[in-house]
Amino acid sequence: MNLSTLQLIILVTAGAGLISILTAASLSLTLLAKIVNNMVSLSVGILLATAFLHSLPEAFELAGAQVHYLFATLLGGLLGFFLLEKIALLRHSHHHEGDGHNHHHGHDAEEAGSSGWMILVGDGIHNFVDGVLIAAAFMVDIQVGIFTAVAIIAHEIPQEIGDFIILLNAGFSRMRALLYNAVSGLMAVLGGVLTFYFLEKANQAMPYLLVLASSSFIYIAVSDLIPQMHRRAHWQESLRQIALIAIGVGIVVLLTDHHH
Repeated sequence: MNLSTLQLIILVTAGAGLISILTAASLSLTLLAKIVNNMVSLSVGILLATAFLHSLPEAFELAGAQVHYLFATLLGGLLGFFLLEKIALLRHSHHHEGDGHNHHHGHDAEEAGSSGWMILVGDGIHNFVDGVLIAAAFMVDIQVGIFTAVAIIAHEIPQEIGDFIILLNAGFSRMRALLYNAVSGLMAVLGGVLTFYFLEKANQAMPYLLVLASSSFIYIAVSDLIPQMHRRAHWQESLRQIALIAIGVGIVVLLTDHHH
């Protein structure tokens, strides 16, 4: 019984991650590829709404009285991602210091490229948590586990669309973006397997993992994506950006309400 439950957890966590990633990638490439710059605005709405309306509330509900520790984790996550980006930018500029004419182009590549790697880190943590949730549900009841997996796939698709667009915007090729997103998605399997063996410890760590994932989404949206949007300051473009942010938030609100 235990072995079959573990096999089911591995199968469903892998399937849930890959289904959401492949669906998001196909939507991004077919419907959105021609307007990737505009879709950055959609990504901002999705990332901020996922962090503030889904992941953080869930973390605070799970943690109960340990709220101040979660705020400390959020602060540490934001500062940690700042340091990661700073190290990446310093390393990049050190290797290209003497080039003279490449400064403007290099700056954009650094800024976008580092956000691509950071979104993969944050998404990997988030997928790990999804694996924990799916495994915990399966260990209660198989039917509950299946419903949980379906709900997670539904609310992961818009977030994965946001992630995929950020990777394309960061200069990743379509195949690299798909490959790295798939590897990140397999973190759900790791979360599921560890939960099977260490359910209590996994549940204790979950609020902090949710907050760390949220800190990466908030940092990328506010530090990297919104400044890119401010460079296109025409009022028509600004209205389009606001509308797309609102649509991104609306998608997450609808799916989060359904999930809960």
